[in-house]
Amino acid sequence: MLIDTHTHLDADAFVEDQEQVIQRALDQGVERMINVGFDRKTITSTLELAEKYDFIYAVIGWHPVDAVDMTEEDLKWIEQLATTHPKVVGIGETGLDYHWDKSPRAIQQDVFRKQIDLAKRIGKPIIIHNRDAHQDVVDILREENASEVGGIMHCYSGSWEIAKQCLDMNFYISFGGPVTFKNAKQPKEVLKKVPLDRLLVETDSPYLTPHPYRGKRNESGYVKLVAEAAAELTGKTFDEIIRITGNNAKKVFDIF
Repeated sequence: MLIDTHTHLDADAFVEDQEQVIQRALDQGVERMINVGFDRKTITSTLELAEKYDFIYAVIGWHPVDAVDMTEEDLKWIEQLATTHPKVVGIGETGLDYHWDKSPRAIQQDVFRKQIDLAKRIGKPIIIHNRDAHQDVVDILREENASEVGGIMHCYSGSWEIAKQCLDMNFYISFGGPVTFKNAKQPKEVLKKVPLDRLLVETDSPYLTPHPYRGKRNESGYVKLVAEAAAELTGKTFDEIIRITGNNAKKVFDIF
């Protein structure tokens, strides 16, 4: 089963042709899509998508870039939805982003810790956004005992050394479009080393479009290109990779 484990089908980039984008993904063999809502607006639209399509599931949380905007009421709202809505399968994307200087690091870290605590209380996996903050992310995951629920290192871009620490804490490693880029040496080398039972594929559409569409809008259907790259790098067939990554996705999100 080909599963896009991280997409944003409710993004403004799809406002004109959302239904067609979803249909194209189905036509490419994508059987399930995990849509991620990361603020007040997208949490609402993510749940609307999950309610409209039986093959779309929801992850909800608060993005680190906007951590400064999250209130205690927002956190309570996320918890209420995550414990009552049958299509919510994870908390996120949360984590740290030291690239965009929009939320102070101390606030990002506090919001991150609160969402880890929430995930542990309700027993759902955590989807991690990590940009230029590798060691702090790992340290906080360890300090907060995130291994109790584990989760996914979304669109992984770090080193193998950091990946090993994440694997030891019960996390899956997910790869997106960059693993198809010719100059993306590190993601390719890390993917080769990730145990197959911890490997996932995603698009993060409409961002990080894989080759040969790099520079254009990404779509969930392009997860097939990521899976093809993973097959080549691991020496597996395409069918083997989609079976392996599909089973992994079903396990981590409990969507058997």
